[in-house]
Amino acid sequence: MSKLDELIAKLCPDGVEYVALEHLLKTSNASKCIPKKHYRDNGGIPIIDQSQSYIAAYTDDRSTIPPVLPCIIFGDHTRVIKYADQEFAQGDSGAKVLIPIDNTLNTKYAYYTICNIDIPSRGYNRHWTIARKIKIPLPPLPIQQEIVRILDNFTELTVKLKKELSSELTARKKQYEYYRDKLLTFGDDVEWKELGEIGKLIRGSGLLKSDFVEGGFPCIHYGQLHTYYGTSANKTISFVSLDLFKRLRKAEKGDVLIVGVSENIEDVCKPVAWLGEEVAISGDMFAFRHSQNTKYITYLLQTTDFSRYKEKFAQGAKVTRLRQGKLLSYKVPLPCLAEQERTVEILDKFDALCNDLTMGLPAEIDARQKQYQYYRDKLLTFKQKT
Repeated sequence: MSKLDELIAKLCPDGVEYVALEHLLKTSNASKCIPKKHYRDNGGIPIIDQSQSYIAAYTDDRSTIPPVLPCIIFGDHTRVIKYADQEFAQGDSGAKVLIPIDNTLNTKYAYYTICNIDIPSRGYNRHWTIARKIKIPLPPLPIQQEIVRILDNFTELTVKLKKELSSELTARKKQYEYYRDKLLTFGDDVEWKELGEIGKLIRGSGLLKSDFVEGGFPCIHYGQLHTYYGTSANKTISFVSLDLFKRLRKAEKGDVLIVGVSENIEDVCKPVAWLGEEVAISGDMFAFRHSQNTKYITYLLQTTDFSRYKEKFAQGAKVTRLRQGKLLSYKVPLPCLAEQERTVEILDKFDALCNDLTMGLPAEIDARQKQYQYYRDKLLTFKQKT
């Protein structure tokens, strides 16, 4: 029997109370928070806000330091949860600083427990009003402390392993990018043409996410090219009604789908080889129609050379675009179709090894995260006292 089992058998054999968070935690915000326009890249105090990154920026303004440590930072809009036991400055107003009301609750135990509960999304609205009503198990303090000790050790091991796996994956991706660029480097022995000479761009039309229906005709919204689709696809995750499908512009099998806008240069013009049947496409994206190997053109638009081209000609601050004329002016090497197919076969194997979440290192990283969440859930599940 483990130490935790012994403590449970001794201190709460009949179960534990489940108590709403609002009866366990209270706010302990700093006297003021730092607006994003005052975030700096350097300073003596790290800023923690509700963003995904643990440290958002830096400051020297000590009036923005919450008064009590350790504490929990709850992202009221984002539902991102963080734990802090060292001095920090409170970021934007969406970051809510929480501490225990009394000494019956261990702060780190509360943090792990909140991370383990499902807080329903309300979009970009406040979430604490819902989360505060959620009940969590409240075992005696010695049990909380033992759970924290176990999860701290498990977290450290998981983070270390994920870091090692991520480093290996990064190295493998760099290796893939190197060989991809080498395979797609040609001299004067092949014909070079501008994209506008070998095909045309079809701009998508007004498809909104609110137009999606449960079943119907296939469609792709430009944002999904960023978040869901990889190098190629033949099925969609979204659909529209027949009436709307008839009115929208379409991509055909063999087209390269290209994102028209992004928040950064790296993601603008992200390409996806469309290998399925006719599909409706939204505005802010294009279908490039041509007579070459579709995946070959897609891989060309992933190269370092095209990235440098985008850096030179892309425009915009908050929203980045590569003008249609500049995109069509990009020159690409065009070996015979048989050579294009041979190149694609090689790159497909590299792409699968590096990016497919069902195999290789990405799957291993995902498995470690799921294993950690499974054991955290087991440790934080108790029989409820009646």
